Amino acid sequence: MYAQAASSFHTVRDLLRFAVSRFNDAGLTYGHGTDNAYDEAAYLILSALKLPIDRLEPFLDAKLLDTEVKDVVDLIERRAEERVPVAYLTHEAWQGEFNFYVDERVIVPRSFIFELLGEPLAPWIEHPELVNRALDLCTGSGCLAIQLAHHYPDANIDAVDISLDALEVASINIQNYGLEERIQLIHSDLVEGLEEPYDLIISNPPYVDAESVDALPAEYLHEPELALGSGEDGLDATHVILQNAARLLTPQGVLLVEIGHNRDVLEAAYPSLPFTWMETESGDGFVFLLTREELVDAGLGDPLNDDDFADVSADD
Repeated sequence: MYAQAASSFHTVRDLLRFAVSRFNDAGLTYGHGTDNAYDEAAYLILSALKLPIDRLEPFLDAKLLDTEVKDVVDLIERRAEERVPVAYLTHEAWQGEFNFYVDERVIVPRSFIFELLGEPLAPWIEHPELVNRALDLCTGSGCLAIQLAHHYPDANIDAVDISLDALEVASINIQNYGLEERIQLIHSDLVEGLEEPYDLIISNPPYVDAESVDALPAEYLHEPELALGSGEDGLDATHVILQNAARLLTPQGVLLVEIGHNRDVLEAAYPSLPFTWMETESGDGFVFLLTREELVDAGLGDPLNDDDFADVSADD
């Protein structure tokens, strides 16, 4: 029915009206880059037509080729019928000014951590050049590792993921940004096999609890299961990170981890840790910061290892 109706569509405005109505009628769930039917429709149409995604008005009454109309309607139907996240349809996701290739081998980038790199970390990392080595755990598409390289131009970065499929996607993005010499991809289960001392460790690990995984909307079920759930309370991966971060950080090192809506559970599990909750556009309870010193003082590290770091620094 919708394919036949497409013959009456001639302009971007026609497609936009149709897409908004179709998405509303389908009762879609958003959260992979937009939060409403209009913005989702506008982005999908502009991206599919290879038009600037921030300039809708000049193109609203542009006449389209029949093939263009068909291609866009097909994408609209896939979004509505199959509940495929729009990023997988366009093979593109944005974080700030950065865009990345994505497909169903990786979670759609939406971490709050990208907002916190650079100037927001200045109270803990005074100058960008102080970051010589950085680690991105659970790198997925490589989006955060690439932004680490942008904010800390003197840093060499290890980007780790348990999924070989995800690392293939990360490799595409790293090549697109010409960062092959600075970002090393590592296939590992979290911190397994890692020994480098890092000045900054960031991680957006799986953090959805079991109950929430069972209730996820259809859109999220297109994403890799490994990238979503993490045990009964959603914190299995975070526990591993906290237990190992001190041994992987330099004496002045900083840890930055996203944990979703698990703040209360995490604080109850580690009452001695002085979590700093970072402010993001969506609130201040989703990403925590800890220094190596704070981890050691709370008993999550060996302060006797500090002499080892002096030798490493001297070599640098």
